[in-house]
Amino acid sequence: MTSLNKNKVKIKSQDVEVFYNKFQALYEINMDVEENRVTALIGPSGCGKSTFLRTLNRLNELIPGTEVKGQVFLDGQPIYSRDVDVVALRKKVGMVFQKPSVFPMSIYDNVAYGPRIHGIKNKYDLDSIVHNSLQAANLWDEVSDRLHSPAARLSGGQQQRLVIARVLAVNPEVILMDEPASALDPISTSRLEALIAELKESYTIVIVTHNMQQAARVSDYTGFFLNGYLVEFNRTDELFVNPRDKRTEDYITGRFG
Repeated sequence: MTSLNKNKVKIKSQDVEVFYNKFQALYEINMDVEENRVTALIGPSGCGKSTFLRTLNRLNELIPGTEVKGQVFLDGQPIYSRDVDVVALRKKVGMVFQKPSVFPMSIYDNVAYGPRIHGIKNKYDLDSIVHNSLQAANLWDEVSDRLHSPAARLSGGQQQRLVIARVLAVNPEVILMDEPASALDPISTSRLEALIAELKESYTIVIVTHNMQQAARVSDYTGFFLNGYLVEFNRTDELFVNPRDKRTEDYITGRFG
């Protein structure tokens, strides 16, 4: 991997802890996520990586009994302040889930859904947003002749790219991805990884993945989580080739996990 210049810090987590009722899922997570980079979060199931991802746009609040301590900063602004508009935050920090969740409507209406909610009604504007979002998600050429057919007819890989187009349609700054390729075949996964490489030119991306080869291929930085702790965080090439912590080495060499 080529040497990286330090970019501006887009997201900063400071002593983040998460509790689900009495169970503590995260312990004092401190991490800087750089702008226009891909940051991968790896670790065994139940280690806290998806929980941490959801703290970055306050999605954990949708789970009853959740308490978040510490602070997350987006462009230096605390997102857990009482005066933060959570809807506006989630517009800036979009989310792509493990299984593509297309809406039961047309391809066009899936992409136009967010802009319409945010008040865009003009057909010319919506047409432009839909075109540009599908183009950015590398899907336009495959669906341009059937925009008004049901999104559910698309393949799994196409549906996942449609979900990404839907996220892009509201003009986010950060894209969170929680195991976005886990339900995809190898060809669709390869297309998704190529798309991630293109998207980081314009967006900051944080991706949770069980696939260490995928983390090595797509990310600039990697954080290794274990039992709710961030064990190690470093440039991806450094972490995989020369891990500083024995637990990281054991995990990436397959001794556990």
